[in-house]
Amino acid sequence: MNDFFKQVTSWVVRLGMLLAALIFMASLLFAAGLLLALWLMRALWAKLSGRPVQPWVFKMHRADMWQRAYRGAAQGGRDKAPMDVIDAEVKDITDVTDVQEKRS
Repeated sequence: MNDFFKQVTSWVVRLGMLLAALIFMASLLFAAGLLLALWLMRALWAKLSGRPVQPWVFKMHRADMWQRAYRGAAQGGRDKAPMDVIDAEVKDITDVTDVQEKRS
């Protein structure tokens, strides 16, 4: 009896997943068909009004994108000016072996 319920629930889950996949596919096809109909109506209106059919494009200004990226990198990824270093201690290292012995 336990095997029967496992098999029934397995089939119910499979059918549910198949139904979800079919609904998802139908929604994708509907959206694509809607876009196609909209584009065809736009093209038909352009032909009727005597204008050329122009494609839908997404215009990008690549130079602006590069300038924005380089400007951000030059500022260290920050929008505000870098802070000035006021107090820094300078150490003159003349003998490298002394420094290596101190680390060991």
